[in-house]
Amino acid sequence: MNEEALKRIRNGQYKDRGTVKWRAFASMPEQYIGLTKVLEDKLKVEQPLLSADQIEQINQILSEAIHNQKEVYLTYYKQGHCITEIRRIEHINVHKKCIYFIDDVFELRNEIPLTALIGLRFK
Repeated sequence: MNEEALKRIRNGQYKDRGTVKWRAFASMPEQYIGLTKVLEDKLKVEQPLLSADQIEQINQILSEAIHNQKEVYLTYYKQGHCITEIRRIEHINVHKKCIYFIDDVFELRNEIPLTALIGLRFK
């Protein structure tokens, strides 16, 4: 690097192009969408199988969390991804086999099938 460039960097006058220099690779939208889909598919995993002990532990934590209104780390499987969120479980519908909780951000009522539940632990 020459002295002029070093002086500009020290004075804060230098601006990096950042991701602008990579925009040429996104010039064809179809290719960009296709590459994004391939990368998303590579990140997908199969749903883990739970042992009887794990299921029993989840049942115990569920009943205690509902009874004491405690927040829990809720890990569930959705569309090839394992998602962990902090939630307060509202109730369980045994007939529909779903867990209901209120979303903190939008205050919407969400449901997760019990079959999608992977893990549960107290916050």
